[in-house]
Amino acid sequence: MSKRIAGYLLAGAGTGILAGFLGVGGGVVLIPIMVSLLAVSQHKAHGTSLLIIIPVALAGALTYSLRGDINWVLVATVGPASILGAVIGARSMMKVEPRRLRQLFGVYVIAVAVVIFVR
Repeated sequence: MSKRIAGYLLAGAGTGILAGFLGVGGGVVLIPIMVSLLAVSQHKAHGTSLLIIIPVALAGALTYSLRGDINWVLVATVGPASILGAVIGARSMMKVEPRRLRQLFGVYVIAVAVVIFVR
């Protein structure tokens, strides 16, 4: 097995564990790994992480659903709005240069960390 494929498998396993255990989206974990360790461009990392997280989210959601740990009212209301927001965000992201996108992503991750830490 090539080192590249082994790196991909490790990144995937780590992302799945963190997504299932902590409930974090794949982007928070995957994007930095793809950009810094796997040499994927910033824009491709964003797009790739969104597609990768679909089966990860489905597997985690199914596991939580079997336990009855899903708020279906939130799913029905927040879900469609999030889909619309994702389309708007993806189209907007394509207009941002990679360096600036990396900076904005970093600020976002730090802001989320601070909010979580304070609460």
